[in-house]
Order: sequence, then structure tokens, then C-alpha cells
Amino acid sequence: MATATHPAAPHHLPAFITAPGETDYLMVVMAFVLIGAVLGVGLIFLRLHTLPERLAHKSQKLQFEICAVLGLLALFTHVHLFWVAALLLALIDIPDFSGLFGRMAHALERMAGMGRGGASNAAVRAEPEATQPPAGAGQSERQADRLGEVTHA
Repeated sequence: MATATHPAAPHHLPAFITAPGETDYLMVVMAFVLIGAVLGVGLIFLRLHTLPERLAHKSQKLQFEICAVLGLLALFTHVHLFWVAALLLALIDIPDFSGLFGRMAHALERMAGMGRGGASNAAVRAEPEATQPPAGAGQSERQADRLGEVTHA
């Protein structure tokens, strides 16, 4: 069945204009392009949105968790200041004070005369002399033990 063109239409029609009842291929292609563009922009947005978390993943656990919470707050509240704070927190290296404080506590224990087992050196010195080796024997072993305590501290 041949369809006649409208009398007001020009004689040469562009290729994207289809006859009634035929498939509009340009619209189908543009629908796929639109779906792909929305998915692509969404993936780029989420990738950029998780940037602070990915940067903080290499650092301490607490810093990573704070960045993750700030990122979720920024995502659900649309307050971009949370995302900026998470990014700044992820870029700053927070010093590890736990190791420093642990070493200080161990040094103070040694200065106070507390051993690793919790007994003081005064209690160790109060042992009877019969159980201790003679003055010359075992001297190098005791020095090695002391050196080992110092190097492992």
C-alpha cells in the first residue's frame, strides 16, 4: 500500500522522517544512547563520590570509617561540605599515636622497675642468693637478655 505525501510537504524529505506505521530507527538508537549516557554519568558520579573513601582506604581504619560516614552523609543529604571534609580528611595523614604511646608506656614501665610479667625488679632481686648463679657464671647470658629487652623495645 503506497502512502501519498501530504501536499504541503516538500518533495525531498530527510532520511530520518519515516512514513506512518514504520519503525523510527533514529528514535530507537537515541533511546539506547540516552540509557547509556545516564548509566555512564551515574557511574562517573559514584566513582567521583567515593574518591575520599578510596584515598583513605590505604590509611588507618578510623580515618577510613570517618571518611565513609561523611561520604554517605554527603550522598543522602546533598550537603557537599561533608564530601569536601571527607576529601580533606583522606588527604591528610593522621599520625599514629598509639604506637608512640605504647613505646612510652613500655619505657616508663622499665624506668619504674616493672618487668614484662608485672613483677618489679625489687622482687626479683629479693630472691635467695643460693638460686642465683655464681658471680662470673652466666654473666654474658644476663647481658644478652638485657640487650634483647632493649632491642625489642
